[in-house]
Amino acid sequence: MTELNKKVFGRITTKEIIGVTPAIPDTKKLLENEFQNLINELKSQTKDDLKKLLKEQQIANKHINSRPGAMALAQDKIRLFTEYNQKYIQIINEKLNS
Repeated sequence: MTELNKKVFGRITTKEIIGVTPAIPDTKKLLENEFQNLINELKSQTKDDLKKLLKEQQIANKHINSRPGAMALAQDKIRLFTEYNQKYIQIINEKLNS
């Protein structure tokens, strides 16, 4: 069973990514705004916090991309989520390695 209220990207939940609404322009704007907020929050994170956050984002990525019957879902919104999540994971990794 899918946890629709699980937060997968900052305050964004599973149902906002795999659900019918919002539409693509709204989803992109939502992801972009949350991405900027998350990047700003990284500045105050410790290495341990970053490691935990990295693990959480990797789990969220698997959670969104492993939906049974995913072809019936909004693939374009899932791709957008994956794109932003991967950029976020990359930035976390860069901070961990610096």
